[in-house]
Parts: sequence; structure tokens; C-alpha cells
Amino acid sequence: MAAFEYAALDGNGKQSKGVLEADSARHLRQILRDQGLTPLEVTPATERDTSGFSFTFNRSMSGLDRVLFTRQLATLVGSSLPIEEALAAVAQQTEKQFVSALIMGIRSKVLEGHSLASSLREYSNSFTNLYCSSIAAGEQSGHLDRVLENLADYQEKQFESTRNVEMALFYPVALLILAFVIVGALMVYVVPDLITVIEGTGSELPWFTVLLIGMTNGLRDYWWALLLGISGIVMAIRWALRQPNLRLKFDKQKFSIPMVRRISRSANAARYANTLSILTGAGVPLVEAMSIASEVVSNTWLKRGLQQATQTVSEGMSLKVSLEQVGQFPPMLLHMVGSGEQSGELDQMLGRVADFQQAEVERIVSTMVKLFEPIMLLIMGAVVLFIVMAILLPILSINTLV
Repeated sequence: MAAFEYAALDGNGKQSKGVLEADSARHLRQILRDQGLTPLEVTPATERDTSGFSFTFNRSMSGLDRVLFTRQLATLVGSSLPIEEALAAVAQQTEKQFVSALIMGIRSKVLEGHSLASSLREYSNSFTNLYCSSIAAGEQSGHLDRVLENLADYQEKQFESTRNVEMALFYPVALLILAFVIVGALMVYVVPDLITVIEGTGSELPWFTVLLIGMTNGLRDYWWALLLGISGIVMAIRWALRQPNLRLKFDKQKFSIPMVRRISRSANAARYANTLSILTGAGVPLVEAMSIASEVVSNTWLKRGLQQATQTVSEGMSLKVSLEQVGQFPPMLLHMVGSGEQSGELDQMLGRVADFQQAEVERIVSTMVKLFEPIMLLIMGAVVLFIVMAILLPILSINTLV
């Protein structure tokens, strides 16, 4: 049986939506009619949401939805509940119809005889290769509940760290937007009238007043060109970053900029170590785990080095030596990897160093955000002071002449 989303009308003309399982869309319509409902729309539960427009939207679980799904599934599987029953319970627990439909779609695949991992791979927008590979390893080893618990912990940490950075950036970004709105309003609605009065006196204007007049006239007459120019620059940068060679050079250059180097190195090291810890803890072979973990690294230049490290490990070299050859991993990570290889606790050591590196990233970003706030205030204060002086000085000179 497959899962379908439906919209139907009851006897009072009230529309209802939900998710049901049926052999086919026609079968589901018959089920709805038997319940006294008039079916309006019946669609398979997939990640694609078609609308009345000529294009299609991709739907996927949000980070929080995935965290809740993993934690609830881990709890139910740990209670010895069969997978299909656990999925049905989680689907009933969620309040979002799309998420419920997606989970029921996974359940339908499981009922057809597919493994949980292969069923999750059908929804690649919601579940990464790391997630599916970990589930597959848990199913093969018989420790699916423990793997799900590890995945839930990992995703909660990722979600929490991302939310902390977003919350830290909220105030300065809001301040920046507000400052642009205020200065823009002054330049468009207040300054032109004052400049008209000043120019009418015929007195000689200071150079910064002349500059302000030119900026105001340019903003008024060529605002469309400014918007087009900014849009063109953004599109050009995005196009350039999609080119493999240019993106590779850009990512390599990140490791030569002092502060950017620290953030990029720590963030990618934390992501790689955390992924490798999850996979090795789930029983995935080291070479396969390294291959999967290298895909979650965002820096393409570092990813190329990790792919070479994977090749050297497959040829018999130790993990520590292979990562040393990459050249962009913190010394602490390398020492912890070496200690983990010697003690046989590689997954635990990787988990510890990943937590440390993630905390390092959050500390650096938090410091930069705190520095950004006073700098932003100083810049906007200087802009407002320039506008005020450009207006007040000519007015004062007029009063002096009078």
C-alpha cells in the first residue's frame, strides 16, 4: 500500500485534508466516498509539491522536523516496536501534514519489503547520504536503536549551533537594515528640500554639501541602475562560484585569510570529525566512512584533499598520517585521531574533538558579531554626522551673512 495526501469535502461542505494509505489513488477515492466525503484532490506522498502554476516546488523536512523525527523514532525502536509501527506512530505525532505524508510514504516502502535505509533514500531532499548510510549500518549490525540515538544527538547539536549563530546575527543584521532605511529616507524625502533652500541663497557651498547634493541627485535619478548593478554583481559572483576551477581557487584562498582561515578550518574539521564519528560508531568500514564524510565538507579544495586521504588509507596508511598530508586540520584533531587509532576508540575521540571544534567556531563567530555591532554604530553615526554637517554648515553661513 502507498501513502496519499487528500483533500475532500464533508456533508456540510467543509474541506478536510489528511494522509491515508491505499492500494491506488482510485482506491483511496473510494475509501473517502465510503466515509461520506467527496474527494477533491488525491496525490502521492512525495517530496514534490505541485501547484496550479507551471513549475514545481521541492518540499523537504526542516532541520527541526528531522531532529524530532529521529529522536521519536529512536525512542520507539529502542522500545522494541517494529519499524512500520514506529513510523506510523511518528506520523500521527507530527502536526504538519506534509511531514506526516512523507513519513507514511517511507512506511509504505518498508511495508513493501524495502529496508529503512533504502526507503529513506527515496527522499533525498530530506535525508542526506550520511543519514541513510548510518541507518543502513545500524540495520546490518542490529544496533539500529543506538545508531538512531547517535544521529539524534548529532542533529540536535548541528541544529543548536546553527540556531545560535542565526540568533547572534539577528541583531546586527536588523540594525544594518534599519540604518539603511533611515538614511535612505533622509536622502530621498528630507535632504532634497533642504538642499533646494540652500541652493536658493546663492552662497558658496562646502565641498561635502556639493558631494551630498551629487549623491542625492544620483540616487534619485539612477536608483534603478544602482539596483541593476548590485543584482548583476551578485549574479556574477554566484555564477563564478558555480565554476569548478574558480570555486576551487576561491576555497583554497580562504585558508590564507587569517580570520576566515580559522573559521573555515574549524567548521570543516568539526563537520568531518562528527560525521566520521557517527559512521565508524555505526560499524561502517573506515574507508567507506571517510568517503561519505568527505562529501559533507563544504570547502571543495579541502574535499579534494580528503578524497586523496581516503585513497591513501585504502592503500594501508594510517588515518592520522593521511589527514596530516591534507595540511589543513587542527593539530588537536590529528593527535586525537592518532590516540583513537592506538586505543581502538576512534569514534569517541572523533566525537570529542568535533565538539571542541564546533565550540571554537561558535566562539569565533560570537566574537566577530560582538565586534560588528559597535563598528556598525560608528559607521552609521559617521554617515548621519556627514549628512547633518552638510546641511547645517550652509544654514549657519546664511545666518552669519544676515
